[in-house]
Formats: sequence, structure tokens, C-alpha cells
Amino acid sequence: MLDQLRAKVRRFPDQPGVYLLKDKNDRVIYVGKARSLRQRVRSYLVDNTSGSPRLKSLQTKLAAIDYVVTDSEVEALILECSLIKEYRPRFNVNLKDDKDYPYLLITPELYPRLELLRLSQKGSKKARYMVHPDREERRFGPFTDVGAVRDTMQFLGSIFPLRRCRQPLDGSPTAARPCLNYQMKRCVAPCRGAEEVSPAEYNEMVRQVELFLQGRHSELEAGLKKKMEEAAAVERFEEAASMRDRLHSLQRVVGQQQKMLLTENSPDRDIIALARTKRLAAVHLFQVRGGKLLSQEHFSLTGTDEIEDSEVISSFIKSYYNRVETVPREVILSTASAEIELLAEWLKMKADHPVRLHIPRRGALKKLTDLALRNGMLRLQEEEECLSRVKNEPLEELGRLLGLNTPPERIEGYDISHLRGDEPVGAMVVFLDGEPYNKGYRRFNIRKAPAGDDYAALQEVLKRRAANQNWPKPDLLFIDGGRGQLNAARKVLLGTVFESLPVIALAKNPDRLFLERSSMPMRMAASDPLLQLLQRIRDEVHRFAISGHRGRKNRSSLHSSLEEIPGVGPSRRTALLDHFGSAEKISQASVEELSLVSGISPALAGEIHIYLRRSRQLPE
Repeated sequence: MLDQLRAKVRRFPDQPGVYLLKDKNDRVIYVGKARSLRQRVRSYLVDNTSGSPRLKSLQTKLAAIDYVVTDSEVEALILECSLIKEYRPRFNVNLKDDKDYPYLLITPELYPRLELLRLSQKGSKKARYMVHPDREERRFGPFTDVGAVRDTMQFLGSIFPLRRCRQPLDGSPTAARPCLNYQMKRCVAPCRGAEEVSPAEYNEMVRQVELFLQGRHSELEAGLKKKMEEAAAVERFEEAASMRDRLHSLQRVVGQQQKMLLTENSPDRDIIALARTKRLAAVHLFQVRGGKLLSQEHFSLTGTDEIEDSEVISSFIKSYYNRVETVPREVILSTASAEIELLAEWLKMKADHPVRLHIPRRGALKKLTDLALRNGMLRLQEEEECLSRVKNEPLEELGRLLGLNTPPERIEGYDISHLRGDEPVGAMVVFLDGEPYNKGYRRFNIRKAPAGDDYAALQEVLKRRAANQNWPKPDLLFIDGGRGQLNAARKVLLGTVFESLPVIALAKNPDRLFLERSSMPMRMAASDPLLQLLQRIRDEVHRFAISGHRGRKNRSSLHSSLEEIPGVGPSRRTALLDHFGSAEKISQASVEELSLVSGISPALAGEIHIYLRRSRQLPE
């Protein structure tokens, strides 16, 4: 496959663009940009005998490469951001759970509302509204603390009485009377119609909410003070008192914000600090507006293993600023980016004003960056401690239940999968310290057990496993099943090296844990960390067993199909399997790829391709 891709890449243009690496299922697994597509993509296809595990893993899954040529590297960067956001490739650095980060949305209606929305809800009923041609959707975020966002909404609702109902309003009075929020002075009730609440008057209040969310508090305070004085001058004292109350509430909240070591006339800034530990990576972001800390957000990252800090920080900048609507004039970094000039040019195009990316070496900005980094590291340490606690506590509880001196380190889970006894497969998964260890997974084709006899199939698998002394010995055996499976397992282990190993079983509907020394099953609450760990093991071994059974059934079906094709005898069938490595890959091959096999003419390749596609009900 790599040889075929190398031949294809030699024909790639020596121009800027975006490339998409895909697996055998045509899923995009990596998106990148390049100044020269040919030169950049070739680096993914080099012999990797001593290269990084990440590149090795990518090469094992790589099956196709597509590209899009652009006019410049900046256009390539813009397209790269969009494609990463759309496909979320597994080998790219991504914001963890970015579709569930909360945003504050000002809806594009005649009388807009302030909504808390997640990107995963964009197509939901909650996100629907009647768009007005003179209004635009405004989005603020993403945020990482939904509780703080709700507090902000509650505060804004107390001083800016925007409507909260979702009924469509076109300026005409509705048939219903204003709701209780109007009586409590929490809504100006635009449902009364445009004569009572003009869109222009309402939109001024919306603009004040936008100023607050943008951190332009000084401008907002000045505007409220001016309106208060104007209303008092013409003896509209009730309106002036309302403005006074809003101003005092705003000043009280703004006064609680942390004053930074900067002047109020300094430009708006985002402070981006990359924090990393051995297992985790995150970006801690300070939003500084008007010399004050407006907010801080903590973004966990995925896909950062074996990637340099400069590439991680670049990926975050592209991912984050592709989602926000406003970009400050300065972005302060704790770590140098590999493409800082290109990013500055892209941000300038997005923000419609110059954006300076800067790494401070001394002074107030350096202290501020160090403060962001320190906060980020503290958060990561808390996350690591939490992960360690979540992982260790159920293992310690399991050790106590079984009377072990130490918590079980290596747990092996077993399950059997078949369809009415056909093509049975036994599966073994391994969990080390409470986490899946994929390299230890094994499957067993059932050879001797009677068709449909799950107990006998399980005993065959365990007997073969116990006979294999080359694999590490487990501390605990986990069986997907109930008392019958547990007894069958114990019976076959007698007289083997696994005789002294503890064995447990977990049955479902409802979940019950079976222990050897207890005649009654144990019931646990759904929130019990131990039950959640055992459910993970059960679900994983069940998934692994089912996929093995389906693969065996497909291979058996395909072998039968190959034998039925006229002109394909044992020698040609062997040649096909030797060339492609598996029956599954033969079925996915094109006519041109089939004709490359020794002894397969183009005409016969066409017949094989059509026959296999028809037998599997795939488009020819």
C-alpha cells in the first residue's frame, strides 16, 4: 500500500494546499497544510524502521491520500482549520469535547434573546429561531465552566431585562398577556408589540449586553451614566433610577475582577500558556480586556503525544480562533509557534485588524504569562490526581472483596461470540492498572467445543490460555456471564497454573457480580466506581468478541466466494491471499490492483471484482 501511495505522491503538485490522509474505510485520520504538497506528503511515506510510534501507527492505518490545491499558504491554513473542525481526525491535535463547550448566543431575531448553547445543539429544536434580515447571530465563547456561564446569564438577566421566551415575535402584539417576568420587571415584554417596545430601544439594550460580554466595561459604564443623566435632566426619574441600578450592579461586578499589572489603555490581549505533564496537555487562556482579567479558560487537548510544543500551540491557535468571533490585537504565547508569521497573517484576515503574536521575555507580560502557566499546571495536577483516584479506588475495593494482598494489576476478561453456534470466537482483553492494554488482546477460534455450547467454548479458551506460558500471568480472571460461566471456568482451571487465580463474573439485566466464595450475587449502585470499571471490561471484551466473530464469518464467506469464481483455482487463490494479506482486502481491491497479482489477467481481475462485489451486495 505504501509503495502505491509513494507512486501517487510523485505526481502531486509542488504547490501550497491541504492534504487529507484516509484509512481503508475512507475516514479522514489526519489533515495538514503544506507549502509544497509533494514534499510534505512524502514525509509520511518514508521507511519508518526507527521512527516515532505515532508515525508508525499512522502508516499502518493509511490507505489513501487526497489533496486540495490553494493559491497561498494562508488559504491552505484557512481550509485546514475548516476541515479539522469538520472531520476531527484522530491524529490531529484537537480540543477535547469541543462540540460540548458552552457558548453564549445572541439570536438573530427582531427581539433577540441571550441563549446558552453548545455546538452539538446547533441543529436541535432548542437552537431554532425566526431569523430577521436586519439581525446577525452573535456568539461568545467557547467557555469551559458552564456554571460560570450560567451565573453570567443570571447576572445579565437581572440588570438587562431581555426576553426569555422562545415565541416568534414580528412586532405585532401577541394574543397572550405578558408573562410573570414582566410583572417582576425581568423582561420588558416585547410581546406587547413594537408600539410599546420599539426594536431600536430593545436593540440598544442588546448592544449593552454585547459590550459586557466583550469586556468593554468602561464604554458600557460611560453609556449607562450618560443615559441616566439625560433621563434625570428631562425628569424621567423612573428610567433614570433603572439606569442607576444597572450602573451600580455593573460597577460592583467589575470591581471584583482582578486588576492586572497593566494600564487600562493597554490593548486587549489573550494570554495563551501551554501546560503539559507526562500524560496530559492543556492550554490555560487569560482574556485581558481594558487592563483587567475578564475570564480564564482551561482547554484540555487530545492527540498531543510525541508532538513538539511549537506544533501543539499552533494547532490550538488554529482550532480556538476558528471558533471565536472576536480576536484581540495581541496574543501572548508562553511557547514559540513554528508558524507564527503565517498565523498572524491569518488572524489579521479574520479579525480585519493587525494581530501581534508575541512571546514576552521580561516585564509585566512575562509575569502574566507565568501566572497563566502556573494556573494551567495546577489544573493539570488536579486532573491527574482525580484520574489516579478514579482508577485506583475501584481496584483497591476489588482487591479487598477478593481478599488479595494488593490490588489486581493485570485483569484478563473473557467472552464468547457466535450466531446460533456458527463461527464461534473466544475473546480475551487485558486491562493494566484499570486501563485497556490493546497489545495484550487475543482472539481464539473455537475448534473442539460443540456448536452453541458457551460453557465448553469458554473452557476451551481458558485451557488454551493457561497452556500459554509466554504471556504474562494475570492477577484476576473476569468472565462475561453468571454463576454457570463462573463454575465452568473454575472447573477447567483446576490442575493448571491458573488454579490459584481468583475468578469473577458479571451478569447483566440487572448487573450482578458473582464471587466464588459467596453463594449470592452482589448488587452495586449504578454510580459505584467498581461497577463502572467492571462494566467497561465487560463491554470491551463483548465488543472485541463480536468483531472477531463477524470478521471470521466474513472471511469464511469470502473464501467460499473465491472458490466459486470460474478460473480461480487453489494457486491463484493463494497468490491473491499472499499479495493482499487477507480476504477482506481482496474484496476491497480495485480491478487495477487485482490485475497486479501474478497469474491474474485484467479480464479475470474484472470478473473477480464484479463477483465479489455482488456477493457482498456492494456497488460495482
